[in-house]
Amino acid sequence: MSIRPASSACPCGGASFDSCCGPYLSGAALPPTAEALMRSRYTAYVLKDEPYLLSTWHPSTRPTEPIIDEKEPIRWLGLEIKSALRLRQRKVNLPDHPDSDTVEFVARFKIGGRAHRLHEVSRFLREPDPDSGAPRWFYLDGSFPEKE
Repeated sequence: MSIRPASSACPCGGASFDSCCGPYLSGAALPPTAEALMRSRYTAYVLKDEPYLLSTWHPSTRPTEPIIDEKEPIRWLGLEIKSALRLRQRKVNLPDHPDSDTVEFVARFKIGGRAHRLHEVSRFLREPDPDSGAPRWFYLDGSFPEKE
């Protein structure tokens, strides 16, 4: 069961939940970019909103087993966006693929008082929504860069 924050700061680092990830998690709007989707998925992890996570996961890679353990004592501490790949590609004039994107991030969390960090390069695809046909972003998968 997810707990929605009131008009407080958004867990992803945005100014307020209501003006940042809130409309995406409630279904009132679709994230316009891969980065916005990634931020909203982080927020969904913080709020333990498994239905949102599953609905934004590409059907070809969506897990069939539960992804949130309600009993796991995880406390999310923050999100840092490292890069959005298409922005780097434009800077070096590489071909642009408007329906795919990559976002690199670091999410920090604690389990049992011990700090951890998740460093991931996530891949996203934009495809028609199965229900409405409107173009929307889906999380495809991620890789984990080697530790520095």
